[in-house]
Amino acid sequence: MKKALVIASILLVAVVSTACINNIAVRDLNNKAQEYMAKGEYGEAIERLKSSIDLDSTVFESHYNLGIAYTQNEDYINAEKEFQKSLEIKPNTADVFYSLATAQNNLAADIEQGTVRLNTDGTLYKPKADEVDFSQKYKMNEQEQKYAQDYTQAAIANYQKYLELKPNAKDKDKVQKQIEDLTNPPKAEAMEE
Repeated sequence: MKKALVIASILLVAVVSTACINNIAVRDLNNKAQEYMAKGEYGEAIERLKSSIDLDSTVFESHYNLGIAYTQNEDYINAEKEFQKSLEIKPNTADVFYSLATAQNNLAADIEQGTVRLNTDGTLYKPKADEVDFSQKYKMNEQEQKYAQDYTQAAIANYQKYLELKPNAKDKDKVQKQIEDLTNPPKAEAMEE
């Protein structure tokens, strides 16, 4: 009985020690990522945050900050995924809904411009620069149009959720205007004039 108790105690100490070391490493990686983001070095920040998530995938800040880094790096496909993971960890975080809406709105615009395309399996990808002809306006296919509309609708819903969770937000007017603009986009004829 004493041996079992000693072994259990040793295992408990080992588990607690490992958890503490991981916790410190995750915090250090997040702090280093913040430094890189402040300097505009988003690729470096992304690598640190991915390492942080490899150590502990349950840390909200790692996923949220990675979403921010991807957004700053204009990789809205991955930003959206990380914000979704953030919401799985902390479901009613107003700022995540705002950030998610921003990523979805930008993703819809990228699909419309052809800088994000659709694979045959329905996944999104960013084509290489030599695959995109910017000399002519991109013409979306029906499936891409649906994706762009779906992302726009999701952005509207997430901006609304942000305002619901943060009714006295300082940027309330700006967000309401964004919702209005997404709900009532300018007509194609008016844009061409």
